[in-house]
Amino acid sequence: MTHTPNNQPGRGAGRTVVPVLAFAGIAVAVMQTLLVPVIKDLPRLLNTAPSEASWVVTSTLLSGAVATPIMGRLGDLHGKRRMLILSLTVMIVGTLISALSSTLLPMLVGRTLQGFALGALPLGIGLMRDTLPRERLGSAMGLMGSAMGVGGGLALPAAALVAQHMDWHVLFYGAAGLGTVAIVLTLLFVPETTVRAKGSFDLPGAVGLSAGLVMLLLPITKGGDWGWTSAATLGLFAGAVVTLVLWGLLELRRSAPLVDLRTTARPAVLFTNLVSIMIGVSFFTIMSAVPAEETGAATGINTLMRSIGTSVSSAVVGMVLANTSQTIDGVSVPTMRGFRFSFLIATVAVAIGVVLALFLPRARRASTARAGNEEQTDPDRHGKLAPSVPAPSVLAPVYEHPSEQPVRGH
Repeated sequence: MTHTPNNQPGRGAGRTVVPVLAFAGIAVAVMQTLLVPVIKDLPRLLNTAPSEASWVVTSTLLSGAVATPIMGRLGDLHGKRRMLILSLTVMIVGTLISALSSTLLPMLVGRTLQGFALGALPLGIGLMRDTLPRERLGSAMGLMGSAMGVGGGLALPAAALVAQHMDWHVLFYGAAGLGTVAIVLTLLFVPETTVRAKGSFDLPGAVGLSAGLVMLLLPITKGGDWGWTSAATLGLFAGAVVTLVLWGLLELRRSAPLVDLRTTARPAVLFTNLVSIMIGVSFFTIMSAVPAEETGAATGINTLMRSIGTSVSSAVVGMVLANTSQTIDGVSVPTMRGFRFSFLIATVAVAIGVVLALFLPRARRASTARAGNEEQTDPDRHGKLAPSVPAPSVLAPVYEHPSEQPVRGH
């Protein structure tokens, strides 16, 4: 299915759609960085052990990893705007539960529900693709990415200020307020789109992917506490490999899979996802390489890849800083050697990401040329064929790999 905004709201709709979706991205970014200023105080605030308090962060990571591909696929099937509102609603419910909690268990429930907000990201990107004309899509996605960065950056000092001078529960009330405003703006200014994927929701695929992701991310985030060679860590890693392999075989056999692995194997999609694991600079590049009706699921997988990269990096850097720290007056303090080694790891990761990015196929203006070819062969309103005129050479797609070139008739 070709992306055409002709059956979507007019160009003027983008003037409100883009800033509203960018604001939703800010609300999600605020939720992600909400507790950073009070992480060290969580054991005292929740009256629990430090190892148990870390679950407050881990639970959000796990639920977000599961939510992104699932909500993306549900959006493709049943409407991205509808699922976006659902994601933000679940986030608000979780935020209010956390705001009313001062013990570990209800806080974990609230934080797990908050993680579902990460599913809003692929949905917002999908709405942009379905709603905006092609020439505005790149700048719109850049604005949303920038808004999320700005939201996360502003949330850190604001949350620190609130935590220092007010009750720390005010952080959650503020996040719930942002989520509520995002829902109201979405209802008022973001139209539902007509782009739909065929088929039904792949429940076995969703369960298998969720189980595999939990078994993969859990030892990554808790391996430092459990021990990287402990039975729990190694057993979960092994279980993740087996589960994800079986899940992949199941997806290849289904007519309407949760994730189309054949599409994911295309070079433009595969290498973008590999780069996404290493660095986040390939933000939203699976757009032009997937059908419009699969945008939500494809973007959800890319968001998941970046989450895995973030999880791995945080675990590795945490281990490095812990192993290179010095004890001063009974307090463990990170050393400059540890920070330098962490930056070296980041540099290597970026270098690997750059190398992987070199393998990304490139097609300049391929979609424009394809649209022009369709206009030449489709009947016009009067039932006549438009004249077949060669497209200007400036619109011809340029492919990096011969395997990507289409077969043309003469």
